[in-house]
Amino acid sequence: MLQTPENTYPVMIKGTDAPSQTPAADVRNVTLHSGDILVSRGGAPTSALIARGNDYPGNFSHIAFVYVDPATHEANIVESHIELGVVVSTVEEYLKDKKLRVMLMRMRPDLPQIKKDPMLPHKAAEFAYKRVKEGHIPYDFAMDYKDHSKLFCSEVASAAYEQFGVHLWAGISHISSPGLRKWLAAFGVRHFETQEPSDLEYDPQLAIVAEWRDQATLKKDHYDNAVTEVMLEGAEKGDELSYQWYLLPLARIVKGYSVVMNIFGRPGPIPEGMSATAALRTQYYDKRHEAIKERLSIKADQFKADQGYAPPYWELVKLARIAKNEME
Repeated sequence: MLQTPENTYPVMIKGTDAPSQTPAADVRNVTLHSGDILVSRGGAPTSALIARGNDYPGNFSHIAFVYVDPATHEANIVESHIELGVVVSTVEEYLKDKKLRVMLMRMRPDLPQIKKDPMLPHKAAEFAYKRVKEGHIPYDFAMDYKDHSKLFCSEVASAAYEQFGVHLWAGISHISSPGLRKWLAAFGVRHFETQEPSDLEYDPQLAIVAEWRDQATLKKDHYDNAVTEVMLEGAEKGDELSYQWYLLPLARIVKGYSVVMNIFGRPGPIPEGMSATAALRTQYYDKRHEAIKERLSIKADQFKADQGYAPPYWELVKLARIAKNEME
């Protein structure tokens, strides 16, 4: 796509039209069914880290669950945010968050469980929806997909389907690189065998119904990936997620304020469940990622001017490596 003239490919690419008997809503020329799953790639530096940071790097960083009200046919999105925990959003609120690509997935109608009960996906979605309405569910920074008292994004869908005998994520991601494990542990991750969003793309129980992407967002996706990969190379060589130590007392004050905000049901500047030091490390990571990407963008433009075509991904990684080295 990135090597072709603009507007060569449609923004929406249709996949398998998997029939469903669950309640449905028409959204932007696409029919969403209750129980559908939206797999997306966010635009933040940490989104690229989630997508690429495992033994088999992927392309997606977030999972959201579709619930359609059978009476009103209104689509709701159940998802877990680092800042908020598990929430129910409208489709417009969901789309307002920056996304580089979005894929719509649906349970295959020929699965034995779906043949036995075609409304099973809706029941799972309704379970997730009602649980949010019953009380606050914190975000699971540890990424423990077996303990559902807290939920990270993948777990919102997997925990709900699990209630009805469907076990999503045919394969569990492994994170074995010592440098990456050290970085993720600094962010609060404690489980390194878990349900990564990218892996759901390959679950044979699901059909890919459609995907939305375009050249501009796919280009940013590639830039973010290339920068992330060279930063992870640095992690394996001993690079630290640093922060300015003198900011820690202030960060702790901000964390205390955030705790008070959380008590009253409102998000604070530092997310619930994230420590002050983890917040500073996240800030450091984001700033360094953006600085390298800015240099990469300049070098990629120069490559295109010199060669007459956009740099392929492996060239982006080389250029990102040069950009990172120039900053050291």
